[in-house]
Amino acid sequence: MHPRRFPTRRLGLPAAALTTAAALALSGCTASTGQATSVLTVSSSAAVTTLDPVKSFSTEAMYLGNVYEPLLWKNPSGSAEEYSPAIAESWRKSSDAKTWTFTIRKGVTFHDGEKVDAAAVKKSILAAKKDGGASFIWAPLDSIDTPDSSTVVMHLGYAAPMELIASSTYGAWIVSPKALAAAAKSKGYFEKKGVDGGTGPYRISSYTPGKEVVLDRYTGHWDRAHKPSYRTVDVQITPDAVTAQQMLTSGEVDFTTSFPLENVRKYSRKADYSVLDYPSPFNFVAFFNTTRKPLDNPKVRQALSYATPYEDIIAVGAQGHGTQAHGPVPTGLFPHDPSVPAYTQDLEKARKLLVEAGHPGGNFTLNLTYASENQAEARFVPLIKDAYAKIGVTVNVTSKLFNQQWATAKSDPAKAQDIFVLYYWPTYSDAGSDNLFSLYHSSEKPFFNLSYWKNAKYDRLVDKAGTLTGTDPAAAKEVYGEAMDILYDQAPGLSLYDARAVYVVPKKVEGFAFNENYPFTVFFGPMKPAGA
Repeated sequence: MHPRRFPTRRLGLPAAALTTAAALALSGCTASTGQATSVLTVSSSAAVTTLDPVKSFSTEAMYLGNVYEPLLWKNPSGSAEEYSPAIAESWRKSSDAKTWTFTIRKGVTFHDGEKVDAAAVKKSILAAKKDGGASFIWAPLDSIDTPDSSTVVMHLGYAAPMELIASSTYGAWIVSPKALAAAAKSKGYFEKKGVDGGTGPYRISSYTPGKEVVLDRYTGHWDRAHKPSYRTVDVQITPDAVTAQQMLTSGEVDFTTSFPLENVRKYSRKADYSVLDYPSPFNFVAFFNTTRKPLDNPKVRQALSYATPYEDIIAVGAQGHGTQAHGPVPTGLFPHDPSVPAYTQDLEKARKLLVEAGHPGGNFTLNLTYASENQAEARFVPLIKDAYAKIGVTVNVTSKLFNQQWATAKSDPAKAQDIFVLYYWPTYSDAGSDNLFSLYHSSEKPFFNLSYWKNAKYDRLVDKAGTLTGTDPAAAKEVYGEAMDILYDQAPGLSLYDARAVYVVPKKVEGFAFNENYPFTVFFGPMKPAGA
């Protein structure tokens, strides 16, 4: 088994948007190379848990992807190249994928004026491995050498796809050593105005908790060929999608990352707007508490899986902007496999399984919780309640703020909920290493495994696949497929649907595109006023 260190949970909120930052190849967009003179006003649901790029593991990635850069960027699905250089201009790996060498780009400076070199990169990565919100992504890393100022050599304990790890949404930003040292001495250092720890095309010029984040263009950014068109980006934090829609249509903001899905179709017919619809890495799952009767019986869990109205959930919860999940690996991400079996609603089969399980007619009650902030969950959870009533199972539904839902689930499984609905996304673009491990691998103190399920064979398969990914991804995918077959058979949770990312964009703004590898970041660099 390869070691893991688990982070603090990201908030289960609706997804923000994503395009590219330093390298426009990530989105295929073209940005203005002229003098930036304009201001982009934005409404976003992305709250800020912390602006510390090391500890970040939540929706503040919306902003941090403009301020900080990783060694590499992961390009969107379908791109000619899988990765684009960022802080590292080139990289190579050994034949056993256990030694990775990165050549650091010359001429890059942090916002504080310090140069980026191999020593700075090493300090940043070791800080993320030790204290990061996503520290577990660096589990394969044993040590780092810096033979000269431009070379970083990573030595791994087992083969791993370091390109994916080094291009992660979380835990891979390269941060100024000066800022790291200051943050160690001053609590809340990164939340203060004027923090200059990044290398990206923007700096955070001000932050008002819960209300506003203002970014200003960094004139010393290394990518001179693609200067951001917008001098300033003023983001209003707006949790409510209806309010965000009103702000957009009234002209109060130029762009929004959230929009009521039920209103999207109407705007597809408006000449001044474009509706963009992309696959995303987000999916909805629902965990059964396998430590409590009657959910400790796989046949009961199978019965509930057959009773679940998947098509209706997608129609109502996603307003049609989703596809049924085939296991907990989102469409388009490794190791997604459409041949993995998926349940479909069959109430008669559900009733027969309940009889076989010793519960004819159901006649039991389950307590379900979901995050009150999540509008999709609020829409589809009543459908689960109604469907289970048809097989004689009563569901008591409770909505809670996610942090409260989370605290209850983590306190004592014997007293926790029976069904936990969760909106999930992987830390980086390997949903085997993340989703399949995090959501269902057993451990003494499970982090995301809120089914509290333990299966030794499943654990062995996931562990084996994790060590194969770096050298033989096809073999790893096959092993992960075996693990997902066990999930289907044992049904510790429901794989509901993979959500699509939908945006209503005014045509006065150009250059926005979505990259599923950075789902909570809007990269403002390629965006520009129409005709600029």
